[in-house]
Amino acid sequence: MKTLALLLLLASSVAAQSLERRVAAAPDGSVRFSFAAKPGVYGNGRNMISWDCDKGNCHNRQVDNYSDGDRDDWNMPCDSGPVRVVLTKRGANITDLRVYVGGEWRPNISATDLGTVGTKDAASYLLALAVKDESRASEKAIFPAVLADSVTIWPDLLKIAKADNISRKVKRSAVFWLGQAAGDAATRGLTELVDDGSADHEVRETAVFALSQRPHDEGVPALIRIVRGNKDPDLRRKAIFWLGQSDDPRALSLFEELLTRP
Repeated sequence: MKTLALLLLLASSVAAQSLERRVAAAPDGSVRFSFAAKPGVYGNGRNMISWDCDKGNCHNRQVDNYSDGDRDDWNMPCDSGPVRVVLTKRGANITDLRVYVGGEWRPNISATDLGTVGTKDAASYLLALAVKDESRASEKAIFPAVLADSVTIWPDLLKIAKADNISRKVKRSAVFWLGQAAGDAATRGLTELVDDGSADHEVRETAVFALSQRPHDEGVPALIRIVRGNKDPDLRRKAIFWLGQSDDPRALSLFEELLTRP
């Protein structure tokens, strides 16, 4: 029932349906579209995307090794956008997805270019694609949705993370990007997910890791609460491990307390 409710919620977006119809009407092969990147997102137009960038410093970066056969998709300048998505379409199915930031499309007569779309349209379509869970495109669809400008997606990511009948990979991807992209509200949601004994154990472990990636003022207190109160010893050990990587004095105080406890 959770999955059905999630699908109905995402399907209710007129924007997502509009872009979905355009993709469905395209011939098989590569289908492209672009949209505005949020501030702090940069890329080289090819295989590198950075986010959380400020004054030349980027806290996160993803580098993908795409095959030589993909080179027709881009030129190489490095800048702050747009986000460029390439879908591989086979009949009614999207079998793969690639994402770039920056650069510009090279002419390709075999590709269908849908042009620039709105960020809400793009994010809604990509999240709907993620929950379809038909191929590796589902897991990969969450990343470009996170990069969309002026769109709040963490409530949908929480729903994906908690939904039934969605693959572990997709759910773990949602949890990871919650930790990377959201603020206080998502941190609370991640803590609730860790505490949810009915959730998949690996997904809960990913939530612990996601909390470790949050700013220290958010993540460290949440990890300490897990160590103090969670009933799962493995999750407590995971939280202790990530606290040990935090170089935070609150973590040291907790370790001292645990080691000197009678």
